[in-house]
Amino acid sequence: MPTTPLPLVPPAGGTAGAACCAPLTREPLSAETAAALARTLKAIADPARLRLLSLVAAHEGGEACVCDLIEPLGLSQPTVSHHLKVLVEAGLLTRDKRGVWAYFAVVPEALDALAAVLSTSTKPAT
Repeated sequence: MPTTPLPLVPPAGGTAGAACCAPLTREPLSAETAAALARTLKAIADPARLRLLSLVAAHEGGEACVCDLIEPLGLSQPTVSHHLKVLVEAGLLTRDKRGVWAYFAVVPEALDALAAVLSTSTKPAT
């Protein structure tokens, strides 16, 4: 089941081109925003998925082939593929099919939006 990425809204006092999520401390979350945030947090609330995000982000060139992720994680290929699919559906990774292999890259904006919504800072993002 596909998930909806976190909604991005312009910061208070920010420009229309800048996007971030309002911190939890700025205003109460709507039911829809809370549900979207919960789906994203659920996607990363698994140690294997957190490791996958880290492995992909730290990989040379900022992207990794699924074949490069199996051994370091110590899980079977189908299990790794399942976790990667969950992260892609949550909008945290992108998937690029090249021949028989799939390459994954972190979506920096998605991680920044997640960090912004969990921040206690009331300053707009730069």
